[in-house]
Amino acid sequence: MDALSQLLGTHGVLIVFAAVLVERLGPPIPAAAMLVVAGALGARGQLSLPAAALLSVVASLLGDAVWMAAGRRFGYRVMQLLCRISVSPDSCVRQGEGLFTRWGGLTLVAGKFVPGVSVIAPPMAGALGMSWRRFLAWDSCGAALWTAAYLGLGAAFSSQIGAVLAALADAGAKAALGLAGVVTLVLLVRWLRRRAAADAAGIGRIAADELLALLASDRAPTLIDVRGPLARQAAAPVAGALAVGLDGLAALAGRLREDEVVLYCSCPRDVSAIRGARLLRGLGVERVRVLTGGYEAWMALQPTMAGGVRDERV
Repeated sequence: MDALSQLLGTHGVLIVFAAVLVERLGPPIPAAAMLVVAGALGARGQLSLPAAALLSVVASLLGDAVWMAAGRRFGYRVMQLLCRISVSPDSCVRQGEGLFTRWGGLTLVAGKFVPGVSVIAPPMAGALGMSWRRFLAWDSCGAALWTAAYLGLGAAFSSQIGAVLAALADAGAKAALGLAGVVTLVLLVRWLRRRAAADAAGIGRIAADELLALLASDRAPTLIDVRGPLARQAAAPVAGALAVGLDGLAALAGRLREDEVVLYCSCPRDVSAIRGARLLRGLGVERVRVLTGGYEAWMALQPTMAGGVRDERV
């Protein structure tokens, strides 16, 4: 049996509690794998499955509650931080918003099984003003289902899992090096995709203080907020900005061709705004730029400018 099963056999369910808690707080600890091995050991009578399940749910709730509180206190800034350290940061906010728009609190359940969303859902719930009662109810269901799924998987395939772990233990360093190589390759591919997505490809930038001066002049640009609807609900758009999702930009392109346009978002490296600028450029809107730092940079410069949105229904 490999080191993981030996660790669980020695220290029992406390290892499960610690692994789940640390993973829910952010570091990429393989808590799901820990639960699978715990389920296999429980099926053999080497570990208490009820105790492992209870401590896993409690640990998950504690970790998620920390991020829920942070979301209530700091709003979207917390999600910006989480997305920056994620292996898929450029879409996790949009993906999380999309799930909350469609499913509401159920996102806290389904999100447990979706990489990226599992981390972003608790602070997003806080930023959107979900009550603690609703949060704990939904998150408890999600934690219980997630725990039961992986413990049950381990219990159902306990003999096969034991054989796999024994084979890995026999392979030793070769197996570890092979796994490390695969993980490194996956991370490299994702990093290259992120760089490609973030490449502005000639799209101009404008700083928040420069935009403030431009808006006060007779050459004021058309300002477009491409954040998701939940982000605009949590923090009102800049005064005078058009609230248009990425999927609505094409319908506006015809009337924007003579304008100077500035897009902003609330996302790592302004990726959504860059995507929107590329789209408009492709449709013939030549004078288009992206606000560097997005909504947060603007509000840090001029916090009293929030509010007053023209919501374009396109």
